[in-house]
Amino acid sequence: MAIESPHIEPTADDANRDFERLAEPFRREIRLHCYRMLGSLHEAEDLVQETYLRAWRSFASFDGGSMSAWLYKIATNACLNALESSKHQQRYLPDQLGPAVEPSAFGAPATEIPWLEPYPDSNLEGIADATPNPEALFTARESVQLAFVAAIQQLPPRQRAALMLCDVLGWASAEAAQLLESTTASINSALQRARETLSKNYSDRRPTIQSPPTAAQQELLGRYLQAWEGHNVDNFVALLKEDAAAVMPPWLQWLAGREIIGAFFAGAWKTCGGLHLVPTAANGQPAFAVYEFSSANEQWNAHSIQVITLEKDVIAQMTIFIEPRLFDSFGLPQTLPRDAVAGRAHPQHIS
Repeated sequence: MAIESPHIEPTADDANRDFERLAEPFRREIRLHCYRMLGSLHEAEDLVQETYLRAWRSFASFDGGSMSAWLYKIATNACLNALESSKHQQRYLPDQLGPAVEPSAFGAPATEIPWLEPYPDSNLEGIADATPNPEALFTARESVQLAFVAAIQQLPPRQRAALMLCDVLGWASAEAAQLLESTTASINSALQRARETLSKNYSDRRPTIQSPPTAAQQELLGRYLQAWEGHNVDNFVALLKEDAAAVMPPWLQWLAGREIIGAFFAGAWKTCGGLHLVPTAANGQPAFAVYEFSSANEQWNAHSIQVITLEKDVIAQMTIFIEPRLFDSFGLPQTLPRDAVAGRAHPQHIS
């Protein structure tokens, strides 16, 4: 006589394991999607946590379709809700808010403005070089660069979402409409308006899409590091494009032109201690984490994250985020002991 196996009900632990197995592979790309939508690394982290909590709570209703599409739907709606309830829906870089100024025009930091934040390349591993669908208008590399993220922040939230889904991820308008609980006609209209806005605000800023820096560019970045650590203004200026820009949030003012930039930093370097630059990467671009030596506590303190825009073999722009808390997101310590920097054990103020 055949003996039937007893029916075993799935347990909560089984459901948790299934959810983790299906959802975790998409966490990095969902985080990037939230960053593009919000322009803030820290807000993106919060929204990823909210997305995965919502998904876990409603996992029993998941119909077994595309886990990726389901998570994008939850994340996009979470971002739209966050933007709707926020007092600001846009983030900025200083050069979007006014013309360049003379070095003498710098005032106090504009801490009330919601500034765009950089995105560590360590969070892009496994997704930064992914090829989007053929329908996408922007490559994965371009769509994470600072100029692009800054430009799309100026779009209304639903236009931003439509552009992200269709022109970055390569979804069809009908798919985006279903996700946003809208109509295909409405999505196409939002896309048209978003594309018109980008054509006005982004075309002139559109960067040359580059692979990882060439050997010549790596050598240039090495000379840049040496110029900053040595406070060598002439060598620094020689690396800049003639119409290079330097933007430094939270300062509203920004600089254009290598001679003006050189004059500004010649003065700034006279009032700071030693500088130590740690190479890193952000937004698919070369970057440096800058530490400044403090004689008050005899250690190197986190100062800023510099994101470098290269154009062939010159530096076209420096975006210097003067916000020490960003170091945590880059996996870097807030301080370094006095003797941690080889050859710089006894930094002196430059006069």
